[in-house]
Amino acid sequence: MSHSAFKIGVDGGGTKTELILVDATSTVVARHLAPGCNPSQTGPDQAREILRAGLQALLAAYPVSGLPPSVSALHLYMAGSPLFWREVADSLTGYGPVVTGPDSLPVLELATAGAPGLVLHAGTGSFVAARAPGGSVHYAGGLGWKLGDAGSGFDLGRRAIAYALLELQARSATETRPLSPLTAALQAHTGLPDYATHSRFFYNDPAANATISAFAPRVLELAEHDCGPAQQVVADSVTDLARLADQVIHRLFPADPQPSRAGISYPPPLPCGVSGRILNSVPAGFALRSLVAKLRWPVTLTFITAAPSEGVRRLLGKL
Repeated sequence: MSHSAFKIGVDGGGTKTELILVDATSTVVARHLAPGCNPSQTGPDQAREILRAGLQALLAAYPVSGLPPSVSALHLYMAGSPLFWREVADSLTGYGPVVTGPDSLPVLELATAGAPGLVLHAGTGSFVAARAPGGSVHYAGGLGWKLGDAGSGFDLGRRAIAYALLELQARSATETRPLSPLTAALQAHTGLPDYATHSRFFYNDPAANATISAFAPRVLELAEHDCGPAQQVVADSVTDLARLADQVIHRLFPADPQPSRAGISYPPPLPCGVSGRILNSVPAGFALRSLVAKLRWPVTLTFITAAPSEGVRRLLGKL
């Protein structure tokens, strides 16, 4: 096989960066996993270094002795500033043409395989991505924790902690009535006893944001075991993400104003992918299905369990 047939794809998110090397048949022949490289979280210098080191490690992992493979193309699908990643791409040499795009494109590819449709993603962050009937790609959400990432791990943790702090705030020093399971879980998560100590921690400790996001799996676990407050937190967070998706659907896929006539079938439903560890959980999936029915979306839900790197591989295969 010609060494020029190799291509590299990168899925760079806030939690991890996955790099794959594929051959001319789109088979993954080497893979490397690195830390998250969102420049908004790591800083631009660290993000750039994570990518640089990851590319070197990927080529070194190619399981054939001799010189590393010659790469004919590099695709970067990255979280964070598109302008930053374009500047990084322009500085890279030896990889052939370097294409950049948002980290939403691989999961959109998994959801629609290039056809019109959309995907809802919620993991570390969240977004809605859609491909319109004309082929244009649209992105909504993903504003980050400061400005709102409905459905994300941070959003779940933030909402749950707010509920628990209100319960602790209203509790008198002598009250002996048991706390809700959600508030008790927060105390176990932080090791802090009351409202005042929690408030100081979340507003002053540098580790507060990570602690908020890390509470999300426990919230999902409680919701799955019939904890009412946790279920409400999940429903509220997913509802806000669904509202965003509803706006995208109505803007890009407006309903046909003409009623169907006898003998003419309705257009097929749109593919709608559901991606990320949050939305693929039982309580979040239940909430989303209920909202889809209530809002009457013209979609077929597909819960995506494949890694985003599989979407990267498929995009590389279209070169």
